[in-house]
Amino acid sequence: MPYCYPPDPNTRKPKFTPPIKACDTHFHVFGPPEQFPYVSTHEYTPPAAPLEHYLKMAEVVGIERAVVVQPSVHGLDNSATLDAIEKSQGNFRGVCRIDDKTPKGELERLQKGGIRGVRFNLLDRPRGNVKLDVLDRCVENIVELGWSVDLHIDMKNLIAQEKRIRGMPVPVVIDHIARVKPTDGISQAGFQLLLDLMKLKHVWVKISGADKICNTPVHNYFGLPFVEVIPYAQTVIAAAPDRVIWGTDWPHSNNFAPGYTPNDGDLVDLLALFAPDEATRKNILVDNPAALYRFE
Repeated sequence: MPYCYPPDPNTRKPKFTPPIKACDTHFHVFGPPEQFPYVSTHEYTPPAAPLEHYLKMAEVVGIERAVVVQPSVHGLDNSATLDAIEKSQGNFRGVCRIDDKTPKGELERLQKGGIRGVRFNLLDRPRGNVKLDVLDRCVENIVELGWSVDLHIDMKNLIAQEKRIRGMPVPVVIDHIARVKPTDGISQAGFQLLLDLMKLKHVWVKISGADKICNTPVHNYFGLPFVEVIPYAQTVIAAAPDRVIWGTDWPHSNNFAPGYTPNDGDLVDLLALFAPDEATRKNILVDNPAALYRFE
């Protein structure tokens, strides 16, 4: 079972200062395992990444609000996610994991605990994906809660699930720019489909996971890594600036080789290149997440 590299502990203060109430809409809490154990079926082993470590990073980069996304290593036990929300004094919301057997009473408990969405994997890999009939039943069960559906999906599956995404009765958030392949260019079929889907008012895109998208190690350009993502993020923002959100993806799990783990200060500055306009950045960091995740 592969082990992940830890996050960079030496967060650099970004050159760009995020606006008040800026929100990181995608981070994970891992463990600590002695308090919140990993499920026995986990596909990778991350180092412990407790809430306290995230808060130190967020303070350095200037993030006040955040959305905790339940990681697969904790399975359907959302305890670590709920614990982080409870300790945030109203500054966090959460995206959980459920299945079609999750009772209505549990869904209501998650709602009261600050959960505002549910996440599913649809990736081109042998394990970890949700079954489509289970996905459909889960969506039916959350409609009245007003939750969104986060899809961790790639280009291949985006094309395969176009009809399902178009017909979703709830907001759909496409994580990590649908794992676009920078080497295939703006005109690649999956990315063009993503832009077309963004014409629908219920489709949102999260500009995050640059280290997952890029196939090259960290390198410098304006002193920043993962610049291959810039034209894709800019194109997505231009398509629907009121339905784009941003996230660090801290602690950057699934990094199994040195050189790929980003510094979160760099990711904040990379966002400034995604959206050079101050008003647009405020939409992405403040207004859009406040609307989608219903911050007070």
